[in-house]
Amino acid sequence: MSARRVAALDCGTNSLRLLVADVDPEAGTLVDLERTMTVVRLGQGVDRTGAFAPEALRRTFSAVESAAALVRRHGVEPGDVRFVATSASRDVSNREEFSEGVRARLGVAPEVVSGEEEAALSFAGATRDLLGTAGAPFLVVDLGGGSTELVLGAQDVEAARSLDMGSVRMTERHLSEDPPSAAQVAAARADVDALLDAAAADLPLARTRTLVGVAGSITTVTAAAVGLRAYEPGALHGVRLPLEAVRAACDRLLRATRAERAAMPFVHPGRVDVIGAGALVWHAVLDRVEAAAGVREVVTSEHDVLDGTAFALAARA
Repeated sequence: MSARRVAALDCGTNSLRLLVADVDPEAGTLVDLERTMTVVRLGQGVDRTGAFAPEALRRTFSAVESAAALVRRHGVEPGDVRFVATSASRDVSNREEFSEGVRARLGVAPEVVSGEEEAALSFAGATRDLLGTAGAPFLVVDLGGGSTELVLGAQDVEAARSLDMGSVRMTERHLSEDPPSAAQVAAARADVDALLDAAAADLPLARTRTLVGVAGSITTVTAAAVGLRAYEPGALHGVRLPLEAVRAACDRLLRATRAERAAMPFVHPGRVDVIGAGALVWHAVLDRVEAAAGVREVVTSEHDVLDGTAFALAARA
């Protein structure tokens, strides 16, 4: 099978991302042509209102128009385009307005995937270049704006849970002060720990041999831990760090004011107000996995649900 040109779009609670790539599923190769990220904050207020805000839809549709122009520029056929919508899109009352707006601009309707399918796509993307080079089973943690997916497996997914905890959701629920107060941090951590308790009841975390973190909150924490002067995906992909270093970076980001975060050159402007909550969630997950499995380090991956979607597109008849 020769390489196939595909376009994968992932719209989550905080960002809209696009990957246009030439993919050969038999050879296991993926060559980026475009990889973009736009903060749209689609999930603004969804946890409270249960609906997409008009201004959030406007931001998202503008980003879809820009992405559609890139898809056309690279000559991707409509049948080779897939738009995956995740956490924020699952339970809103005005989902049809979102769906029709995307279809009108892209020519393809969004697929609102379940947490389980999102987990499988993220696992496939994150582990493809780790197979044979790191110990399995892998636990892939995809920390988004509205939800966090925990996915355990070796070659394939063996168990997965999608939890309603993410950087935007936890910021809106708990971390309103600047910087957040000790009481707010404690309430957020208790919320996250309760969700992890429920997940651990049927997700065998103790089997984890390699812990892998993906998505913007985790890569930003990694950038803080290694001291990057600017956000550089190539300098983050595949980085292995001891948990102590990552937790220290989490604590710095959580304690910082918004102005201090904004001055950090590796923090995207669209993450300034929510990265503290993302860091809190990641710290809690690291603690839980270390306690359960004795894992002492974590691998950061820049490959995730986009890459998994692109490979799935290229492989289908």
